[in-house]
Amino acid sequence: MNSFEEGVLERQSIPHSLLRTIRLLGEYRGKEALFKQQTPQVLESLCQVAIIQSTESSNRIEGIEAPPERIRKLVEHKTTPKNRSEQEIAGYRNVLATIHANYANMPFTTGVVLQLHRDLYQFVAQPGGRWKMTDNEITETRPDGTKVIRFKPIPAHQTPEAMERLHALFKEEWERGGIDPLLLTAAYILDFLCIHPFIDGNGRMARLLTLLLLYQAGFEVGRYISLEQMIENQREGYYDALYNSSQGWHQGEHNLLPWWEYFLGVMLLGAYREFERRTGELTSAHGAKSEMVIAAIKKLPDTFRYADLAQACPNVSRPTIKRVLARLREEGSVECVKYGRDAVWEKRGS
Repeated sequence: MNSFEEGVLERQSIPHSLLRTIRLLGEYRGKEALFKQQTPQVLESLCQVAIIQSTESSNRIEGIEAPPERIRKLVEHKTTPKNRSEQEIAGYRNVLATIHANYANMPFTTGVVLQLHRDLYQFVAQPGGRWKMTDNEITETRPDGTKVIRFKPIPAHQTPEAMERLHALFKEEWERGGIDPLLLTAAYILDFLCIHPFIDGNGRMARLLTLLLLYQAGFEVGRYISLEQMIENQREGYYDALYNSSQGWHQGEHNLLPWWEYFLGVMLLGAYREFERRTGELTSAHGAKSEMVIAAIKKLPDTFRYADLAQACPNVSRPTIKRVLARLREEGSVECVKYGRDAVWEKRGS
């Protein structure tokens, strides 16, 4: 809400380092699209692992734990929840699956947020799907056991109106298209957490809504690399960035830069780098990289440049590409018609 009030986004400082991060993320999104076309089986294996890791990490951040084997069986629908922790894990599993399958057709409204929260608690006696009825506080427990208040969210009686306004202003900015959707997504999540609209489940909902908005913006790395695990592994930085950017939020005088830098530069860019690393490892096994080159050649025109082939195979080394081309030339499948830096190849018998 307060991040989207008039003038707040416009006066935020965006350093060149953050602009570079946004540009890098755009490049990674392009690589992700190529992998979807060329190695769907690799991405499917990553997706199966990420679902388990996301469910486990997001709940563990909130102190909800279960043995790994139980979590795996719950995620794979091979068992039913036995206790409160497993009930909450099963709820997260279902909401995650809903977002993975239906994000493109989900209007981003307060009604959808309430529905997802209801589904998060579908196995628990405590009802979900309604805004908080009593005021809440964001606290921190110190090593000596004492609790300190880190932030006072919007009061309960103002929450429905605050959430409606947040969504209206967010939608307006999103549709206007003047500000990068990644910056808008991060700003929405900050405002959501500052409003803290539910009595319980705010952190998990924020992470689920992060996935939904990133998917709708075209960034689907969270499908293959667990963003929740990225947050869990850098939890201190996550909470520090939230704290720093929430100071002055009620007055609309907060600084979004610490949160933007964490959200985009640490969490999301870190996830894409991990995505690149894992796909590189997986596609290097059993000649899969050679198969990737062959698949790319089939999609290229009958006459293609070596540079186009290299661009279509971002995770394949140049020596590997050259070896595949040499093998195909020996087989009579392709022929080099122009040598040198700007080499051009032609398919034969196509």
